[in-house]
Amino acid sequence: MSDVDRELSLRELQSTVDAWIQSIGVRYFSELTNLAVLMEEVGELSRIFARTFGDQSFKKSDAAYNLSDEMADILFVLVCLANQTGVDLQSAMVANLEKKTLRDRDRHRNNPKLNADANDPVVNATEEVDAGSEARDSHLGDSSVP
Repeated sequence: MSDVDRELSLRELQSTVDAWIQSIGVRYFSELTNLAVLMEEVGELSRIFARTFGDQSFKKSDAAYNLSDEMADILFVLVCLANQTGVDLQSAMVANLEKKTLRDRDRHRNNPKLNADANDPVVNATEEVDAGSEARDSHLGDSSVP
């Protein structure tokens, strides 16, 4: 099996990226620089989405952008940040999915927006107003405050 076809766990990915940084990248950029690079990469992904799924049209300069490559760039920089800050992404994802499962077990199934026609602006607008009011009131604590 080639390296391209080999599946990597998150821990293996972190180790592979670290080995690449040590042997080819010389050293990690600072955490702040890598955060800025992450934002730059997310911007490049956003550009593709705006043109592919949104209303913007492609320009000649957009030809070099590739959706899967931009996602891989984001993952690479995120893994660098995890390595630099001592985050075990494998453990973090397991814990995060457990948290989401407990918190959202019924929330999404009971969300009328997800069960209604997504293109119905009347249903969606009404639910957003109701949800916004409830969220605002619960965060303020006193629903009598405007």
